Amino acid sequence: MGFADQRFNVNLSILFTELPLLERPAAAAAAGFTAVELWWPWIDSPTPAQSELDALRAAIENAGVRLTGLNFYAGQLPGPDRGALSVPGEESERFRANVDVAADFAGSLGCTALNALYGNRIEGVDPAEQDALALENLTLAARAADRIGAVLLVEALNAPESPRYPLASAPAAVGVVDKVNAATGLDNARFLMDLYHLAMNGEDLPRVIERFAAQTGHVQIADSPGRGAPGTGSLPLEDLLDRLRAAGYEGWVGLEYKPGDRPSAESFDWLPREARAAR
Repeated sequence: MGFADQRFNVNLSILFTELPLLERPAAAAAAGFTAVELWWPWIDSPTPAQSELDALRAAIENAGVRLTGLNFYAGQLPGPDRGALSVPGEESERFRANVDVAADFAGSLGCTALNALYGNRIEGVDPAEQDALALENLTLAARAADRIGAVLLVEALNAPESPRYPLASAPAAVGVVDKVNAATGLDNARFLMDLYHLAMNGEDLPRVIERFAAQTGHVQIADSPGRGAPGTGSLPLEDLLDRLRAAGYEGWVGLEYKPGDRPSAESFDWLPREARAAR
């Protein structure tokens, strides 16, 4: 097996960011990839103008790539925020305003995975209140995802880089997945297994794969330490992805790493060009 047997996509919110947003899909295609994913691209607007949505849709379609994953509105990301859905007040309202906009955009491109980042703990707010709000908003998001035939992803981040984010382990994120599925009865909530974040948390990655592969709807990778391309750190990513395949995971693997001090197009030397097009 190995890297050549995986279905990779490129995260255009961390790779090719040296280019304007609308040029990134074509750059990914020029590098040999046929699938891409995105964080919510309009960090200041959960409801951008239709012309902006249409322009990005056209850029993706004209590049001949498939959008396979999209985040719901998550606040300032990149930046200090780690989601909006559990943050009382304006941010939660912005998330709700975004739910159908993001789902409709994803659906128009055949995208079948929507990621909902949980949000940071807020000083002075009872965590139980945030968790109740989160479940309410995740239920809305799961129903919107179901409407377009998509899964809702819940992601664990790492505590060193996101100390106020409460889902800082695989079991914590999967626990929320289970609550959402119980609340909706739709069974379309899934775990987003980001191997970089889990490694930064010091988790036993083979054990995580063994326990949670069946509940995993998407995988993302970067090497650790450093969040660079495979081979720049010490994670045995090829072996870990093989373990995932052996455990039954056949979905996408998102490349969500920093290219370093070089153009993004030069950061894929670890992956033969013939292995970049999704099969």
